[in-house]
Amino acid sequence: MKADYTLDFRGSITSITLLKVTQTVMEMAPDETIEIQGFDPAIKQDLFRVLPESSYEFISEGMAENDNGDNCFRILLKKCV
Repeated sequence: MKADYTLDFRGSITSITLLKVTQTVMEMAPDETIEIQGFDPAIKQDLFRVLPESSYEFISEGMAENDNGDNCFRILLKKCV
């Protein structure tokens, strides 16, 4: 599935990551999707703490390989409201 938005946070600071994801989700239209990529799989729990539960639908998570051949985790969410 191709996401409407892709945010690559490999090597980013967690607080900046959470702020950017929250801001992007607020700007998205309902039914648009966002893919979040990063090296720290713990960000998933942090995301679910800062995003209102009714604002998104969890679609999938897994590992992905970027253009440089590096493995990273991937989370796909769909905006609900």
